[in-house]
Amino acid sequence: MNATTRFRPLAIAVCAVLSVAIAAPVFAQEVGSGTSMRDQRAKRMKELNKAKESDNQKQEAAQQLYPQATRQSPEAMAKDNLKALTALQEAYEKQDYAQVLEKAPQIAGKSDANAYEKSFSYQLAGASASEMSDEAKAAEYFQKAVDANGLDNNSHYQAMYNLAVVQYGLGKNNEALATLDKFLGETKSNKPDQLALRANLLANTGRSDEAAKTFEDQLAKNPNDKTALLNAVSTYQAAGNDAKANALLEDGYKRGLLTDPKELRALYVGYMNAERYADAQKVIDEGIAKGIIKDGPDLAKDYMILAQNAYFTGSDSDAIALYKKAAPMAKDGEAYLNLAKLLRDQGKTAEAKAAAQQALDKGVAKPAEAKEILSN
Repeated sequence: MNATTRFRPLAIAVCAVLSVAIAAPVFAQEVGSGTSMRDQRAKRMKELNKAKESDNQKQEAAQQLYPQATRQSPEAMAKDNLKALTALQEAYEKQDYAQVLEKAPQIAGKSDANAYEKSFSYQLAGASASEMSDEAKAAEYFQKAVDANGLDNNSHYQAMYNLAVVQYGLGKNNEALATLDKFLGETKSNKPDQLALRANLLANTGRSDEAAKTFEDQLAKNPNDKTALLNAVSTYQAAGNDAKANALLEDGYKRGLLTDPKELRALYVGYMNAERYADAQKVIDEGIAKGIIKDGPDLAKDYMILAQNAYFTGSDSDAIALYKKAAPMAKDGEAYLNLAKLLRDQGKTAEAKAAAQQALDKGVAKPAEAKEILSN
């Protein structure tokens, strides 16, 4: 008999998705007096209807993605290079990313380019580089877009978050964490995907306990957040804290959150690693009854582990039943061979020989053992 194999559930890692939001270039319209139309309109509204002005201000505030941001959003305007920026955006919208990458640095490098024009150009360049899978260039340009500091808060922080995601994708975890911490610190944002990215970066930089705590905090706020649950489990597994990972999976299972075969397998393999074989078999049986767990080589391996445990604890009848379940779906004949040995030991010669032949038909590492059973 083979000794019981200890193996870990598949880690379920958080994935960060790059989301690039590009707004059309903003420009200032001038009237004859030199006073902007926006100023004139604001003055009229103040004089005619202060209540209406207040309502409009509230509406503008509601459109801010980061209303608690500490950064003062600049008056982002294109001036001398409006035509070039408009053409640049048109090229981006036509997915002519090569042209954007050619023209954007030229516009940003002009002596008369203001902060907004530089940031806008670099932001488009970063997005284009990412679309062309040149993440190193994307990181460079998003960094320049942020450093130029010319965009409104929505666009500025989108560029900063994109930078963190790209740095993460490049494996620059410490840089990505620093960028993301700056983003979160300035925006006061607490969106789950952003916090999940931070937790993953913490784990990647050796701070697994902090990472798991972040996911557990998310789970406490929303107990039905399966993503937070699975990420916390994965982080605890990576830190070697299987007991905590198993406890979270067990709680999620009881609350009906585990609905995927891999999720159930993570739970029952955790039980087997903790030598809770009866609990593992119960999860398997319930998963099969619900149609979640399907026959296959992985399930065969798991049944074999349960069978081995039954054998080592003196329950031959349970071991035989489990090997009979495992053998037909296994990728080789090892389960049939172990079944043949048990049947032979119980004096069931005909059944043992049938199982030994099936072992040979599927292939085993030691065919001589099966042939010995057949010869007696």
